[in-house]
Amino acid sequence: MAKAYVFPGQGSQFPGMGRDLYEQNEQARALFERANEVLGFRITDIMFEGTEEDLKQTRYTQLSVFLHSVILALTAPVPKPDCVAGHSLGELSALVVCAAIPFEDALKLVDVRARAMQRCCEQVSGTMAAIIGLADEVIEQVCQETPGTVVAANYNSPGQVVISGEKEAVAAACEALKAAGARRALPLAVGGAFHSPLMEPAREELAAAIAATPFQSPFCPIYQNVTARAEMAPEAIQTNLIDQLTAPVRWSQILHEMKVDGVDAFTEFGPGSVLQGLIRKTLGTESVAIDGFSL
Repeated sequence: MAKAYVFPGQGSQFPGMGRDLYEQNEQARALFERANEVLGFRITDIMFEGTEEDLKQTRYTQLSVFLHSVILALTAPVPKPDCVAGHSLGELSALVVCAAIPFEDALKLVDVRARAMQRCCEQVSGTMAAIIGLADEVIEQVCQETPGTVVAANYNSPGQVVISGEKEAVAAACEALKAAGARRALPLAVGGAFHSPLMEPAREELAAAIAATPFQSPFCPIYQNVTARAEMAPEAIQTNLIDQLTAPVRWSQILHEMKVDGVDAFTEFGPGSVLQGLIRKTLGTESVAIDGFSL
């Protein structure tokens, strides 16, 4: 049985996340405290005691989800995976677990990524919306025909795509997509236009940080968001990680590619069970095993 470990991104956070892990596992507690030292502030206070509004701030959300996911995976009594993948931010979690980058280096990159994306959110009026019940090609065509900047950003599962861009363009695209037959077009409570061209300043900032960070070949393939293909070469991994900020997350394509390559078991590490739901919708449950590991 070929097993994939998968890691969630922004949106899976909740108040109190990681507290049980911190309190019950000595190794996990040491990693959390090391993260506090590296960051120069107690991210654990925000994770364990912060409000839902605190955790919605991109600069805190990404650090919190990353730490919960990675520390859980590094301390869980489980064998090494045969391959890994992460949804958006989760790609950095996956890179730590497959040993392409050390924990502390990845934490610093997440901090850079989160701060840069937060600045983009504050400087540009962007948003996202979930489109339910339309083919990918129809959504892409409507986005291309809509004035302004709006693109398909997250291919989450068949019939569920998130679009991203300027607020006016996203609103116009939502109306056009409903007219084209979408069952629902739901605005999302997010601070910006993630995985769209509006994130270009953040992409440039992250690129400089990644260029200064050594990567090595992982012990297993990582299926990356930009290409939906398995990668092992450090240079390709770095390029894809940079491009991810302005390119779509091809999650459903990743899952199909994994299945073709023989993956028949998926375990999600992190807060919540968002990815388990997407795996069920994309691949069904008759041919793959799906579970989650959370504390």
